[in-house]
Amino acid sequence: MTAPAAPAPAPSPLTHFDPAGQAHMVDVSDKAETHRIARATGEIRMQPQTLALIVGGTAKKGDVLGVARIAAIQAAKRTSELIPLCHPLPLTRVAVEFETDAADSCVRCTAQVETHGRTGVEMEALTAVQVGLLTVYDMCKAADRGMVMGSIRVLEKRGGKSGDWHAV
Repeated sequence: MTAPAAPAPAPSPLTHFDPAGQAHMVDVSDKAETHRIARATGEIRMQPQTLALIVGGTAKKGDVLGVARIAAIQAAKRTSELIPLCHPLPLTRVAVEFETDAADSCVRCTAQVETHGRTGVEMEALTAVQVGLLTVYDMCKAADRGMVMGSIRVLEKRGGKSGDWHAV
């Protein structure tokens, strides 16, 4: 007598897994090309004197936020090289803004990424924010090794079959 066959695994709600549970790159060939936008944000908290170095432009390594902006843009463009299952996308726009907040002793980074394509740009926006904040850390670590990055999240995404989404 043979044992009954094991039931087939239930399909995963996670799109990066096939029916057998193996990781794969999602097939987007049947998706329509639409204008897609994502905005993400995050912050890095630091000592007040570290923030003063950034605001005053007196950090030893130079223009902290200018360099961090370029790093964030470059990171958005290279996201598919960093995140294994991301599609390489022809980005049409990457805008990165930094805001200093003396009351909270932090720098906030917001990135907006756009494309005309078959998949969204949330990962590109999140990667831009994180690398922008990492660059702030790198440029200021000699003054403050205790900086903390956090609150990194998607604020909104637009376009595609699933429509628009906004954080609450």
